[in-house]
Amino acid sequence: MSVYIILFRGVGGATQLPVAKLREALTAAGFENVATYINSGNAVVKSALGHEKVVETIAGICRRTFKFDKAIYAITLAEWTKLIASNPFKNATEPGNLLHAAWLAEKPKAADVKALEDLADNGDRFAVVGKIAYLHTPNGFSKSKLSEKFDKKIGVPNTARNWNTVLKLEELAEKAK
Repeated sequence: MSVYIILFRGVGGATQLPVAKLREALTAAGFENVATYINSGNAVVKSALGHEKVVETIAGICRRTFKFDKAIYAITLAEWTKLIASNPFKNATEPGNLLHAAWLAEKPKAADVKALEDLADNGDRFAVVGKIAYLHTPNGFSKSKLSEKFDKKIGVPNTARNWNTVLKLEELAEKAK
């Protein structure tokens, strides 16, 4: 049995996944220790299924039940723990809304990383470690040119969470073991 942190891309605004119904649907599908965190596309499940089958099963539930057909990422607790440990900006975790970790579907091209590094100004910092991009925006995520351009310029599908959410998902995943 593995614990997976499930990240749904593009939840918020007009696109919603009702968390109570999502928990019910995931539990009914056989996932164990299901938990959700805030209404922005985060869940934790425990399953004997492999990674691809977890994503496939959850994607099917979301399409059928919620008409949600966007990217879904399933990250093991071990991978999530590594994401936290690999944070190159350890002195930037407070407040947690100014540091973001983006799970990347694949490693981005060096030129795309360089283009984003060049956008970092006003104290912004950016680094890619493996398939994780870390963005520290000390003046606020919404005020950062780096964060504004990140999604299009990184060149690979991704979904980001602020550090508060990263730590809360780790806590929920630990409880799900």
